[in-house]
Amino acid sequence: MSLSSTRQTPVSVQSPVSTTLNSRGYRAWLLCMLVLVYASSFMDRIIMATVGQAVKEDLQLSDLQLGLLGGLAFALFYTVLGLPIARFAERRSRVRIIGSCVIVWSAMTALCGTANNFVQLLLFRMGVGVGEAGCVPAAHSLIADHFPRERRATALALFSLGVPLGAAGGAVLGGWMVQHYGWREAFYVMGLPGIALGLLVYATLREPQRGLSEERYQDSDNVPSFVTVLKRMFGLATFRRISLGAGLGGFAVYGINLFIPVYMIRAFDMSYAKAGLMFAIISGGAGMIGGALGGVISDWAGRRGEKWYGWVPALSFLAAAPCYVVGFLQESWQLSVVWIAIGCMFVMFHQPPTFAVTQNLAEPRMRASASAILLFVLNLIGMGLGPLFIGLASDLYAARDFSLGDYSTLCPGGMAPANAEAILAEACHGASVIGLRSAIVTCAGGFILAAMVYYLAGRSMARDLNTSVHP
Repeated sequence: MSLSSTRQTPVSVQSPVSTTLNSRGYRAWLLCMLVLVYASSFMDRIIMATVGQAVKEDLQLSDLQLGLLGGLAFALFYTVLGLPIARFAERRSRVRIIGSCVIVWSAMTALCGTANNFVQLLLFRMGVGVGEAGCVPAAHSLIADHFPRERRATALALFSLGVPLGAAGGAVLGGWMVQHYGWREAFYVMGLPGIALGLLVYATLREPQRGLSEERYQDSDNVPSFVTVLKRMFGLATFRRISLGAGLGGFAVYGINLFIPVYMIRAFDMSYAKAGLMFAIISGGAGMIGGALGGVISDWAGRRGEKWYGWVPALSFLAAAPCYVVGFLQESWQLSVVWIAIGCMFVMFHQPPTFAVTQNLAEPRMRASASAILLFVLNLIGMGLGPLFIGLASDLYAARDFSLGDYSTLCPGGMAPANAEAILAEACHGASVIGLRSAIVTCAGGFILAAMVYYLAGRSMARDLNTSVHP
């Protein structure tokens, strides 16, 4: 199917339903609900970082296994299933898809609390990924149908606030729960309320006409084939570059974020509750500021040249890299938190312009698929490989630093046995801290690579956006 065949004649008169769904009040409620949904997904996603050290000690896991639970186990199903669900969302109700997904991932999160070994927990984390696979592409498509091109980065920035809100809520509540009740109870508390949220989505949101914000309506008979969408998106240098840049940035940030609470507990002997609070300040407070600024600054700079939709993320990644490195090399936890929080703020700049450009390059019936393709690249490289890399590198760096013998044998789960001599306990602990710190600093190099790719994306941005299918 050619792109031209999918164009529809603009409709000048909206139906009463379309007018209601495009009203300011409904758009505000839609964004509010989608932010809550996104926050719920990140609470269920980030809980593995908050309770990771407790799970590691209880089930005697390696950092590599922890990286698998927090990264690849989730990301593999999240990315692969995101594509067919997005295709389904081009033809069917995105509201119903989002509501169903919320219920599924919430139930699977609660089931994580019943796991008695690594394999069981791995399977339940895969289930969380299955549930979350359909949320973001459908949400991006809904937002694009309600907000015009010149306001999409700002609208998507507000939607992206679900990331720091969910991360902060998951960190604080998860840390407090594991400190006072245990890691299993933390999973129950994170998962079960999401079922009610899914039902609220069903009850209060309505499916709009495709192309509502542009009055370029398309019906379900005009859905381009997946091959057409792939050719459209990957035929544009800008999309190829921002998807790769987002993947490289995600490789660093997802990997580092999973291990921030673990590092705080190991390096500074923090309680789970305090580590969760510090993680909330970093990923929640600083991330919220960065996400909001990223959208507003990108729309502001974009009016002076569309290249800035690529160059704003490039500059933010360049600023983030040294902040993370300095933060993880501090001996004081206060300075460490400050520097890491600044780095997190800069990292979050890239999300709103990246998602907005993707939606601007795609036709209305391509938008969920385009978002899913972007997320496939971003999450497979970032969420899938970032935590895995840090977990593996941490074990290898720790083994290299450990001088008393075989690290994995003498320090199961990164700790000496309970009855071990003090010199062995100290050596195991020291190696685990140095190993994780070295792995994180190495991983931060991904930010530099991401900045380079986003700079190139900025150079092709104006050409590709001006030749897009949008008026």
